[in-house]
Amino acid sequence: MDIGKNIRRLRKRAKLTQEQTVAQLELMGVSISKSTYAKIETNRMNIKVSELIGLSKIFAAEISEFFYGLL
Repeated sequence: MDIGKNIRRLRKRAKLTQEQTVAQLELMGVSISKSTYAKIETNRMNIKVSELIGLSKIFAAEISEFFYGLL
């Protein structure tokens, strides 16, 4: 499954860099490094539920958008 591609698409739609996204997650109390975030976008690491929820708020996206084309 390529959820990373959807995460990258949603981040770009929100006009955010990886660094800005990580900073916003940190402000929400979701501890994540830029390296870990990059691995999620490239499908080298699985995303945690807390990260997914945080990203949905940051990107103003429905959870289902992260799974577009995967089901």
